[in-house]
Amino acid sequence: MAKEVVMSKDHQEFFKSKVLGHPAGLFVLFFTEMWERFSFYGMRVLLINFLTIAAVGSNPGWEWSSENAGALFGTYAGLLYLTPIVGGVIADRFTGYRWAVFIGCIVMTAGHAFMAIETEFSLYMGLALLVIGTGFFKPNITSIISEMYKYLPEKKDGAYTIFYMGVNAGAFFGMMLCGYLAERVGWSWGFGLAGIFMLFGTLQFMLSKPLFGKIGDRPQPRNTDNQEVNDVTGEKKTYKPNRFTLIDKILIVVTSIIGLLFLLNDPTSKIGGIHLLPQKFILPEETLSGPLVIVIIGVILFFYLLFSRISRYEKVLRDRMIAVMIFAFFTVLFFIPFEQAATSMVLFARDYTQRVLTGNAALIFNIVNTLLTVIPLLIVSWVLVLLYKSTFKKIPGSNIVLMLCFSLMWGLAIWMLVQDFSTKSYAVEYQAVEKVEIVDGQEQITYISITEARPVQPGEEVVIHTLEFSTNQSLEVGQEVAAHLELGKYIYLDNETETRLRGDYAEINEPSRIVAGSVAEIKENEVEITVSWFSILNSFFIIALASLFSKWWDSKYNPSAAMKYGLGLLIMAVGFGILAFGAAAIPSGAVAGSVRVGMIWLILAYLFHTLGELFLSPVGLSYGSKLVPARMIALMFGVWYLAIAIGNKIAASLGGMVDTIQQEYSMSTFFLIFTIVPAAAGVLAILLNPLLKKLMHGVR
Repeated sequence: MAKEVVMSKDHQEFFKSKVLGHPAGLFVLFFTEMWERFSFYGMRVLLINFLTIAAVGSNPGWEWSSENAGALFGTYAGLLYLTPIVGGVIADRFTGYRWAVFIGCIVMTAGHAFMAIETEFSLYMGLALLVIGTGFFKPNITSIISEMYKYLPEKKDGAYTIFYMGVNAGAFFGMMLCGYLAERVGWSWGFGLAGIFMLFGTLQFMLSKPLFGKIGDRPQPRNTDNQEVNDVTGEKKTYKPNRFTLIDKILIVVTSIIGLLFLLNDPTSKIGGIHLLPQKFILPEETLSGPLVIVIIGVILFFYLLFSRISRYEKVLRDRMIAVMIFAFFTVLFFIPFEQAATSMVLFARDYTQRVLTGNAALIFNIVNTLLTVIPLLIVSWVLVLLYKSTFKKIPGSNIVLMLCFSLMWGLAIWMLVQDFSTKSYAVEYQAVEKVEIVDGQEQITYISITEARPVQPGEEVVIHTLEFSTNQSLEVGQEVAAHLELGKYIYLDNETETRLRGDYAEINEPSRIVAGSVAEIKENEVEITVSWFSILNSFFIIALASLFSKWWDSKYNPSAAMKYGLGLLIMAVGFGILAFGAAAIPSGAVAGSVRVGMIWLILAYLFHTLGELFLSPVGLSYGSKLVPARMIALMFGVWYLAIAIGNKIAASLGGMVDTIQQEYSMSTFFLIFTIVPAAAGVLAILLNPLLKKLMHGVR
């Protein structure tokens, strides 16, 4: 007979203040997670763009190759999903969840501060601190929620749904505002804004301690008598321990070292020429490189470790663990294409997508973008008001920090919208040389602008030609202006930017390519959509569609786990198929910015990728927690995070090959790779449905 549920004194006190039917503390965590995701995604959406954009321009980056940028980002993304395993253990045994979250916030704030400095040392230091901070933060903030609802498990699903909305709201606003500030003002401003909101999130969490009491403190020692105790019912269940043997421990150490060295060796060897693994090992380097041989050995050892441990469990548990491993395999295959959103899809949006809208199209976009910005801000601000009413007397400092946060966010959002609404297109007359060429039997005329880098040659005739650029600064007809050609589009240079750019050319001992001219005509409204804007679509579609999928999963038509995986992968493949079709207009070897396709292809791709994510992403952890007993949840989470880490690393490495494949084959070929692989994996997952049902032994 189940024992009666009796809340602790701290839980009783905690549940007295409520917002939307949940304890107010949930919404403190909601906003803490929101600011952390704001800073994380705000930085992530900038990194590849910043690293690969030209080193000399109106908003210069570092001009790395996409391969080097992908190698660095892949290692960063992979480590982000491995350090939480360590952070969870530290919190569980030493610091407690709340202190671990606070430590994570402080370390991540320092990481973002380093990122804003824009030196090579500060970049690596910033990324390292973000990885460490995430390790403390990520597993433990969800653990606090789990502890909060220890005595009310029936409300936990609703709590996580609210929390998940905070995740997506933070990602949405972070990518929108950090991206806009970075692309319109400067990269350090975008990186810096991410750090400012991370600091605000740290302060509001720290000042909310009176609301939590002892919830989130260091947990009590686990029982060591081979029994599991249900926190709610008090029911005890004896289990047979599967202790780690000496060989198990050795294999864990060896495979961990190999994995870590490989993650670090990829960027250090490509960017700095520093090889942490031998170039040649066992096989000739021409046959298989040393690092690849070592990784293959590591994978074999890891699978031996995994399956040797699984084989020691009783049959039902053994079968369920095998099912978890199969789901983890398909998770890797899902994240390889899905995480192209951080690498190749950012470059595709920047270099090959038509992002300039004029006239009515610009007006429609500005209206839609205003609604996209203001409506979510109003909703989240309303939640803030409810939290203020419920908790101001108890945690005034936390509420004041949140109000400052939202004041800043509203100010930035309004500034962004005003900037876009006031942007106009200008026709500018400049001096050029007319060049006539015969291409495929037809006469083709091009105009070469006269600059310091390309002065008039003897015998050439100078003509007056017209270029167009857009700016939100008010210019007059006849006004002398300067422009710079970047990625196939002229960029207006104000006096400060022109002076800095001339200095950049002088620093590299190259003549300036700045074009001088005068305004000939003030044209219609124009807006150039930022590269980062497309990345917000994933969060927007999740917020818009998540409730529909939740209702579907609660109905009698809820598909099996294997069917969800299969459909998620197939829908992901459709998204890349659409991109491959749209990119077919880009010829092989096309220079970035020379050919651009409609943005509809990218928008549809993000829609289908989000649909695929809603089928698959929330399912994995849910089924994993159902398939393994409570004592093995930590192991299951470790395997799951490892699968996502591998998927992220492979995704970024493949994403870094986009320029090479575009030059040698085509952009369409690149996206076809990510169409065929998930499509085949989706079909395989559906075919394995009967086997997986059998392995799951009745778990649904």
